[in-house]
Amino acid sequence: MAETFRQAFPIRLSFLIALGVVILALAACADVEVSTSECEDGGELWNEYRLFMGRGDGDMEMVSDADWEAFLADIITPRFPDGLSVMDVAGQGRTDDGSIEQERTKMLLVLAPQGGDALDRMNEISAAYKQRFSQNSTLRVVTEACVAFK
Repeated sequence: MAETFRQAFPIRLSFLIALGVVILALAACADVEVSTSECEDGGELWNEYRLFMGRGDGDMEMVSDADWEAFLADIITPRFPDGLSVMDVAGQGRTDDGSIEQERTKMLLVLAPQGGDALDRMNEISAAYKQRFSQNSTLRVVTEACVAFK
Protein backbone atom coordinates (compact mmCIF):
# COMPACT_ATOMS: atom_id res chain seq x y z
CA MET A 1 0.00 0.00 0.00
CA ALA A 2 2.81 2.44 0.89
CA GLU A 3 4.57 1.67 -2.41
CA THR A 4 1.37 2.39 -4.36
CA PHE A 5 1.04 5.76 -2.58
CA ARG A 6 4.66 6.70 -3.35
CA GLN A 7 4.22 5.74 -7.01
CA ALA A 8 1.07 7.81 -7.36
CA PHE A 9 2.49 10.79 -5.42
CA PRO A 10 6.27 10.92 -5.99
CA ILE A 11 6.66 14.29 -4.20
CA ARG A 12 8.50 13.89 -0.92
CA LEU A 13 7.08 15.12 2.35
CA SER A 14 10.18 17.23 3.03
CA PHE A 15 9.59 19.11 -0.25
CA LEU A 16 5.99 19.86 0.72
CA ILE A 17 7.07 21.13 4.13
CA ALA A 18 9.73 23.37 2.55
CA LEU A 19 7.19 24.70 0.05
CA GLY A 20 4.76 25.48 2.86
CA VAL A 21 7.46 27.37 4.79
CA VAL A 22 8.29 29.45 1.70
CA ILE A 23 4.62 30.30 1.11
CA LEU A 24 4.17 31.35 4.76
CA ALA A 25 7.33 33.48 4.63
CA LEU A 26 6.17 35.24 1.47
CA ALA A 27 2.75 35.88 2.97
CA ALA A 28 4.29 37.34 6.12
CA CYS A 29 6.44 39.73 4.05
CA ALA A 30 3.59 40.92 1.85
CA ASP A 31 2.25 44.34 2.75
CA VAL A 32 -1.20 43.73 1.35
CA GLU A 33 -4.48 44.42 3.09
CA VAL A 34 -6.77 41.47 2.53
CA SER A 35 -10.49 42.12 2.61
CA THR A 36 -13.13 39.57 3.40
CA SER A 37 -15.86 41.55 1.70
CA GLU A 38 -16.44 43.83 -1.25
CA CYS A 39 -18.64 46.86 -1.61
CA GLU A 40 -21.36 47.21 -4.16
CA ASP A 41 -22.91 50.29 -5.69
CA GLY A 42 -19.72 52.36 -5.75
CA GLY A 43 -18.93 52.10 -2.05
CA GLU A 44 -15.43 51.87 -0.62
CA LEU A 45 -14.31 49.48 2.10
CA TRP A 46 -13.34 51.49 5.20
CA ASN A 47 -12.99 50.67 8.89
CA GLU A 48 -15.67 51.59 11.39
CA TYR A 49 -14.35 52.37 14.86
CA ARG A 50 -16.64 52.56 17.88
CA LEU A 51 -15.38 53.55 21.30
CA PHE A 52 -17.73 53.19 24.29
CA MET A 53 -16.84 55.41 27.25
CA GLY A 54 -18.76 55.01 30.48
CA ARG A 55 -19.46 58.16 32.44
CA GLY A 56 -19.80 56.68 35.91
CA ASP A 57 -18.26 54.63 38.66
CA GLY A 58 -20.91 52.62 40.40
CA ASP A 59 -23.75 54.93 41.40
CA MET A 60 -21.64 58.08 40.98
CA GLU A 61 -21.33 59.94 37.69
CA MET A 62 -17.69 60.87 37.07
CA VAL A 63 -18.04 62.66 33.71
CA SER A 64 -20.44 65.61 33.60
CA ASP A 65 -21.82 67.04 30.36
CA ALA A 66 -19.35 69.94 30.63
CA ASP A 67 -16.46 67.49 31.22
CA TRP A 68 -17.50 65.53 28.14
CA GLU A 69 -17.77 68.62 25.93
CA ALA A 70 -14.27 69.70 26.99
CA PHE A 71 -12.88 66.22 26.29
CA LEU A 72 -14.54 66.18 22.88
CA ALA A 73 -13.08 69.59 22.00
CA ASP A 74 -9.58 69.03 23.47
CA ILE A 75 -8.87 65.37 22.73
CA ILE A 76 -11.25 63.82 20.19
CA THR A 77 -11.91 66.53 17.59
CA PRO A 78 -8.20 67.34 16.97
CA ARG A 79 -7.58 63.64 16.22
CA PHE A 80 -10.53 63.37 13.79
CA PRO A 81 -11.13 66.88 12.41
CA ASP A 82 -12.71 65.53 9.19
CA GLY A 83 -15.69 64.11 11.00
CA LEU A 84 -17.05 61.87 13.72
CA SER A 85 -20.29 61.06 15.48
CA VAL A 86 -21.06 60.91 19.18
CA MET A 87 -24.13 59.23 20.62
CA ASP A 88 -25.56 58.82 24.08
CA VAL A 89 -26.13 55.14 24.84
CA ALA A 90 -27.30 53.24 27.90
CA GLY A 91 -24.45 51.06 29.12
CA GLN A 92 -25.07 48.02 31.25
CA GLY A 93 -22.79 45.34 32.64
CA ARG A 94 -22.40 42.75 35.34
CA THR A 95 -20.28 43.70 38.34
CA ASP A 96 -17.91 41.40 40.23
CA ASP A 97 -20.63 40.58 42.75
CA GLY A 98 -23.04 39.54 39.98
CA SER A 99 -25.37 42.51 40.09
CA ILE A 100 -26.27 44.55 37.01
CA GLU A 101 -24.93 48.09 36.87
CA GLN A 102 -26.17 50.72 34.44
CA GLU A 103 -24.42 53.92 33.48
CA ARG A 104 -24.71 56.69 30.96
CA THR A 105 -22.20 56.08 28.18
CA LYS A 106 -20.87 57.98 25.20
CA MET A 107 -20.23 56.12 21.96
CA LEU A 108 -17.74 57.66 19.55
CA LEU A 109 -18.18 56.52 15.94
CA VAL A 110 -15.46 57.15 13.36
CA LEU A 111 -15.27 55.92 9.77
CA ALA A 112 -11.79 55.99 8.23
CA PRO A 113 -10.09 54.57 5.13
CA GLN A 114 -8.23 51.34 5.75
CA GLY A 115 -4.48 51.43 6.17
CA GLY A 116 -4.23 54.72 8.06
CA ASP A 117 -3.46 55.52 11.68
CA ALA A 118 -7.08 55.80 12.88
CA LEU A 119 -6.65 52.85 15.26
CA ASP A 120 -3.67 54.56 16.92
CA ARG A 121 -5.71 57.75 17.32
CA MET A 122 -8.62 55.79 18.84
CA ASN A 123 -6.20 54.16 21.29
CA GLU A 124 -4.87 57.62 22.24
CA ILE A 125 -8.41 58.80 22.93
CA SER A 126 -9.09 55.72 25.06
CA ALA A 127 -5.92 56.22 27.11
CA ALA A 128 -6.66 59.92 27.63
CA TYR A 129 -10.24 59.19 28.70
CA LYS A 130 -9.18 56.57 31.23
CA GLN A 131 -6.52 58.87 32.66
CA ARG A 132 -8.59 62.05 32.80
CA PHE A 133 -11.70 60.44 34.32
CA SER A 134 -10.14 57.60 36.37
CA GLN A 135 -11.90 54.91 34.35
CA ASN A 136 -10.72 51.30 34.33
CA SER A 137 -11.48 50.67 30.67
CA THR A 138 -13.25 51.65 27.50
CA LEU A 139 -14.73 49.30 24.92
CA ARG A 140 -13.41 49.53 21.35
CA VAL A 141 -15.03 47.79 18.37
CA VAL A 142 -13.53 47.76 14.88
CA THR A 143 -15.42 46.42 11.87
CA GLU A 144 -15.31 46.81 8.11
CA ALA A 145 -17.96 49.02 6.52
CA CYS A 146 -18.91 49.89 2.97
CA VAL A 147 -18.92 53.69 2.75
CA ALA A 148 -20.36 55.81 -0.05
CA PHE A 149 -20.77 59.57 -0.02
CA LYS A 150 -23.70 60.22 -2.36
